[in-house]
Amino acid sequence: MSPSGLLGAPAARFRALPLRSRLALLVALAVAVAVAAVAVACWFMVRTQLRAQLDDSLRAISTDSAATKANQVLESQLGCQQSRPPGGDRFASNLNASVQLVLPNGTACWVNGEGVLPVTGADLAVARGERRSVMHDVTTTGGTEMRVYTLAARVDQAGGAQLLAMSIAKPLGDIDKPLNTLAWVLLFVSGIGVVGAGAAGLWVARTGLRPVDELTGAVEHIARTEDLTVRIPDEGEDEIARLSRSFNSMTAALASARDRQAQLIADAGHELRTPLTSLRTNIELLARSEETGRPLPPADRAELMASVKAQMTELAALIGDLQELSRPDAAPRGALEVVALHEIAGSALSRVRLRGPELVFTAELEPWYVRAEGAALERAVVNVLDNAVKFSPPGGTVELTLHAGELTVRDQGPGIPAEELPHVFERFWRSPSARALPGSGLGLSIVARTAAGAGGTAELRRAEAGGTEAVLRLPGAPTPPPEVP
Repeated sequence: MSPSGLLGAPAARFRALPLRSRLALLVALAVAVAVAAVAVACWFMVRTQLRAQLDDSLRAISTDSAATKANQVLESQLGCQQSRPPGGDRFASNLNASVQLVLPNGTACWVNGEGVLPVTGADLAVARGERRSVMHDVTTTGGTEMRVYTLAARVDQAGGAQLLAMSIAKPLGDIDKPLNTLAWVLLFVSGIGVVGAGAAGLWVARTGLRPVDELTGAVEHIARTEDLTVRIPDEGEDEIARLSRSFNSMTAALASARDRQAQLIADAGHELRTPLTSLRTNIELLARSEETGRPLPPADRAELMASVKAQMTELAALIGDLQELSRPDAAPRGALEVVALHEIAGSALSRVRLRGPELVFTAELEPWYVRAEGAALERAVVNVLDNAVKFSPPGGTVELTLHAGELTVRDQGPGIPAEELPHVFERFWRSPSARALPGSGLGLSIVARTAAGAGGTAELRRAEAGGTEAVLRLPGAPTPPPEVP
């Protein structure tokens, strides 16, 4: 298996753990690395200090009574002892160290301590005058590790001064035992620290992720019950609180969209029921006439067919309006392009004139170019003019003006009460006084939607001289923009 495969399996198992477990493990690992680094650094610092103290004590002994002791050995009649004399140290002192002399020929003369130290090449170099001193470690034949300080010395004899080396040694066990004890203490404390860090990390992870658990529970509850009224507490200003507020905003928007969808379906069903019921009644009359063999009078039959045709037209218009409103606001049906609003308004006026032959139409249209969907914009203008025709009295005047991007349609009808103005752009909303007139209540919703898609606004207000004014404000310019080559 490749190294990447060997590393991938633990990584995959780690990712499979819960988030709080991963956080606790990461915290414990980070603390373990930090504690281990501190413990190792502490151990090495103590070891360095203890060795430095041991070296200082060896140097102090070399300048104290050790030299006097060496002179006593060489001046005695016993000669140079190759090992510790049996029965104890005839020249015992309180040096608390092993001391021996090293002659240039490699002979070691015991002075003090448990036995003779091994002679190394560094000791011989000092004894022959090649070096002044040396500090090194040796291991005795008994397996004891010693720290040895060897320095050059001269002793006076009858034949003159003799050059030799004096080695002073202390067992390294004097510092190894405290270091071993310190290592166990550091290991114990580090273990407690790592375990405590893991427990603290798990507690912090649980505490910090509690809002995430609440969010997860809310999402699971919504997925299970489709209850969009659930809200999560969002105290504070941290990232979790922002996430909770975003989730609450999302569920509120979803609930509102679902309510609007349900209301749209209910309103559409209500609006479709009336023309469908009338169609069914008329068709049943025609079918019964054919089944019984008693034809309807020509006038009644013509009136019945005209009613069926009008109802089919109303159904087609209602379905078209529903299709228009069902499209997402951010998904225009056609491409936006620069269109001449004054030409679109003139074309819409020509279409509407046929629907109100008994009315007077006036138009003052200044050039104005906007970026919009041409077909949708013309339909919006037609809807506004249709409303003016619907509510105008016989012989009334419908005024259409376009000035500086503001398209105004004014009629001479009864006007709209002030309390109804906030509702005129709602889907399927119809004034109580207009319920007997044809229409579905979707026209002005389409007008507002089209104006917003072109970056403008739509407004309905009472005219000062009576009647109603519908105003479309669309951004643009009085001249078309230059064509891009």
